[in-house]
Amino acid sequence: MAAQPHEKALTDNPSIQAVLNRLTATAPKDFLSAKAEHQSFVEQTAATFLEEPEKIENALLGERGRYPLALHVAAKLAKAKEVVTKLRQPVKLSVVFAVYKEHHRILRPEEHNSGEDFLRRKVAQLDWLASSSPKFSWELVAVDDGCPEGSGHLIEQLAKDEGFENVRVLFLEHAIREKLAIAGSLHSTDESRKGGSIVYGMWETSQRVEADKEHVVAFTDADLSTHLGQAGLLLDPLLNGGKEVALGSRRETASIVVKKGTRNVRGKLFIYLWKRMLSPALIEITDTQCGFKAFRAETARGILHDLLERGFAFDIELLLKAEQRSSNCLARVPIAWIDSEAESTTTALNPYLTMLKSIAGMSRKYLPSHPEAEDFVTFIESLDEDQWSQLVENVPGAIACADPLCFGRFDEVTPDDLRLILNNT
Repeated sequence: MAAQPHEKALTDNPSIQAVLNRLTATAPKDFLSAKAEHQSFVEQTAATFLEEPEKIENALLGERGRYPLALHVAAKLAKAKEVVTKLRQPVKLSVVFAVYKEHHRILRPEEHNSGEDFLRRKVAQLDWLASSSPKFSWELVAVDDGCPEGSGHLIEQLAKDEGFENVRVLFLEHAIREKLAIAGSLHSTDESRKGGSIVYGMWETSQRVEADKEHVVAFTDADLSTHLGQAGLLLDPLLNGGKEVALGSRRETASIVVKKGTRNVRGKLFIYLWKRMLSPALIEITDTQCGFKAFRAETARGILHDLLERGFAFDIELLLKAEQRSSNCLARVPIAWIDSEAESTTTALNPYLTMLKSIAGMSRKYLPSHPEAEDFVTFIESLDEDQWSQLVENVPGAIACADPLCFGRFDEVTPDDLRLILNNT
């Protein structure tokens, strides 16, 4: 059998194989993003990969199961660092994340079982990336989504105590109280599900124009699923590829993903249904919900007005508006992503049906009428939570066994097929 490209890269480079074998012996066996020593290992290892980051990654991907997760993360970081090292113009990166009930996750791991020390870790990750070039600067903006435990105030205090001058905190409650247009129709933070805060943070940061710098606005999750050093991977298609939006993706061939829990089949059903309602829009996009995306600030300013959604489906509306503003403007970027479900508010809320109903509204607002899409929209609008649970427990094999990367052109399961499942269970 002929060697595959990744396999060939490994067998043709015995020196690379020797380096990887040596690093494997010292790598953390159970990589944890929250551990400072593990973060130091991947960052130091990334530095050793900088001479040939593409070949290193190909070698690792060629035998995924052979090498520890830490080396895969380091390879992504090496490629990201290379992008920043080669910046031709000054760039400012604003990274926004929403916080809600993060009072445990902000603690150190030794202080609480769910502690990730996420603020210190995020700052250290961005500092590490910034060390690549004096042309790169950053800010980290937390947006309190109405947290009853005061997550925003906890971040403010910790940032003050640590002297983190690049960290700011916004409060969605203030935008609502001041009746800012960006808050939309929200009357209280109870009506926001992350989207309200992310949209507010993106809007606020994108208004801060610095004429002498390229400005990119990104958002991430409060947890440590994604090492922010990978932001360099998102910058590449925006600065060097003429794209407007870069989407971190967990569903590419070169993605490195560690998932926990049972969300995979349910996630496939979600992807299939939203694609059927929006087809052919976003036809090449599969992972809309990855909390790691970047936008040119100018693009962000152009799409953040007149939004329907302030919940968990806000990503899809932003992508729809960006694609309508400029065709072929979206770039999928394979990333390393490690699931962090501890105290995940998304998992606890199980928002998939709510999101699908929001997407049905987007279909009606943004896209021309299409009989097939309309049939799916009507079906989704008719579902209640019990029926959704029935579908999740009985996902058709054609969806459960398929690769979501093909769902843009895959339409074997109809609304009538899904109705039949509901009638027979």
